[in-house]
Amino acid sequence: KSASVSFFLLCLFSCSSKKAKSHLYSFLPILKWLPRYPVKEYLLGDIISGISTGVMQLPQGTFAVISMMVGGVAVRQVPDEVISVGYNSTNTTDASDYYSLRDDKRVQVAVTLAFLSGIIQLCLGFLRFGFVAIYLTEPLVRGFTTAAAVHVFTSQLKYLLGVKTSRYSGPLSVVYSLAAVFSKITTTNIAALIVGLTCIVLLLIGKEINLRFKKKLPVPIPMEIIVVIIGTGVSAGMNLTESYGVDVVGKIPQGLSAPAVPEIQLIPAIFIDAVAIAIVGFSMAVSMAKIFALKHGYTIDGNQELIALGICNSVGSFFQSFPITCSMSRSLVQESTGGKTQIAGALSSVMVLLVIVAIGYLFEPLPQTVLAAIVMVNLKGMFKQFGDVAHFWRTSKIELAIWVVAFVASLFLGLDYGLLTAVAFAMITVIYRTQRPQYRILGQIPDTDIYCDVEEYEEVKEYPGIKIFQANTSLYFANSESYTSALKKKTGVDPCAILAARKKAQKKHAREVKKANKVKKKATNDVEASVKHEIANDGLPVNGKFAYVDAGVQDGSPDELEHFVEPKTNIHSLILDFTPVNFVDSVGAKTLKSVIKEYKEVGVCVCIASCSPVMNELTRLNFFDNTVTRELLFHSIHDAVLACQVKDRSASQTALDH
Repeated sequence: KSASVSFFLLCLFSCSSKKAKSHLYSFLPILKWLPRYPVKEYLLGDIISGISTGVMQLPQGTFAVISMMVGGVAVRQVPDEVISVGYNSTNTTDASDYYSLRDDKRVQVAVTLAFLSGIIQLCLGFLRFGFVAIYLTEPLVRGFTTAAAVHVFTSQLKYLLGVKTSRYSGPLSVVYSLAAVFSKITTTNIAALIVGLTCIVLLLIGKEINLRFKKKLPVPIPMEIIVVIIGTGVSAGMNLTESYGVDVVGKIPQGLSAPAVPEIQLIPAIFIDAVAIAIVGFSMAVSMAKIFALKHGYTIDGNQELIALGICNSVGSFFQSFPITCSMSRSLVQESTGGKTQIAGALSSVMVLLVIVAIGYLFEPLPQTVLAAIVMVNLKGMFKQFGDVAHFWRTSKIELAIWVVAFVASLFLGLDYGLLTAVAFAMITVIYRTQRPQYRILGQIPDTDIYCDVEEYEEVKEYPGIKIFQANTSLYFANSESYTSALKKKTGVDPCAILAARKKAQKKHAREVKKANKVKKKATNDVEASVKHEIANDGLPVNGKFAYVDAGVQDGSPDELEHFVEPKTNIHSLILDFTPVNFVDSVGAKTLKSVIKEYKEVGVCVCIASCSPVMNELTRLNFFDNTVTRELLFHSIHDAVLACQVKDRSASQTALDH
């Protein structure tokens, strides 16, 4: 007994430890993949990728759209007018203090936004809200990221051209930004434009070389690093800032600020903005993750993404960090320069840390047009997604509509409202598809138990007297009427029409019988009168009775007359294939029961095949009773066909016996 108890406890502890280990690995995946890291295959690519991405991180925020959203909130909460009160002096020191105070307050707004958006993402992650990632379908993601690429590209135009424009955020920000750039096009800094275009050409050449000689090169050529080094050297050597007015990165603050608690009192004023930033940040991260997951063949966990983003934002806010999300341009750079794992991300973070605490001054002469060129070139892959329009036009008009709505809404309404619009539209298309599914009549591929659409495959054959009906959707309140309509149309059997025609035929038959009886009675009276007259003349009885002749009007048997006038159907069995049906609601169950009863009245037996997924729902909805029994259910279409054939032969034999 003690041995069995010990064995039970050992099994329990073993199972629990395995489960705990599995949860730990799912929460901290690095514990699983880091010990198996292939150093020879991945390390060099990760190092080059990490350095390239780290250099790009120096002068900007992680993602232009999030930056604009945060900047809009900061300017709204801390406008220049508020800070300017009491600073009317033209003294340089006072002006410096003014800008310092304004920037410090705006930083606090950004920090609090990071904290609050991180808390929101953590809560959503622990509540398993990551399931919404399934609604970010591939057409939606590609349309959304294409619009985001346009946003990013537009934000970099002013740096490429070297013009000064205001920042815009919210609906129509792309339009306003483009209008502002083109209105200042005459002030383009030619030197900045030449430097930027040169970098673009070099980067495109480097990308093409990496693509064509991918198999021969041990690692991709790090063109981004090369361009940054050349750009920084040329800028410093030729003094582009002073000589030609080219904007450069400028002073990079060194050192880290001491940890501090975000200003909690700002939360009520920025809560809605934090929700929008949290959702857009998550959506952008998941969208890019899905693109790379499809490309490289792995899966993602939406809840894990939420928790990771939430920890980064909430914890980082105590160190005055910015709200973060996946950066489109940096992600593309990291992937295109050979990055394989999070080691590349860690190295880029170390690179940024090193610059902040030690060598930031080396990159101060770097022209901003060089960075704009790097961002624009790496958006090339995103712009290739415009080819999706032709692809979805050929394959699916509904998916094309999702792509177009996601792109247009995200482009003109902003990524936050655009994303909500796109998700809402995608869900509407789901409802539309369930209300307009494909209805099919199935037939058998000879000598198999496989059943396919009779209109699509010429080889399939239908069994005489049996119709197999399939709808590729669930049965619920929104499509129950269309289901029954399609069933009657596809099978060619409408019980209501047959019953109505049968009643009409019976009434017609009754009228004919009544009319025939009247004619017969009149003819009988005339014949009797004639016979009496002849008998009176001849006086001849026939077998002791008066004989008379039928006028030729005979009353046919009711069964025989009914056979000729009542509508009949050559279908004796109807099989409903429930293979695609995932759920049935109360309206669907009532509709199904009504179908079974209506067809039974016209002599058609209805069977249901492959309904195992919805058996529990049908039972809970009290679907089964004395008239609708479980004997109508079959495991497969073939089982139902065989049962219908046996039943028909039995009925035919019984009719012959009688």
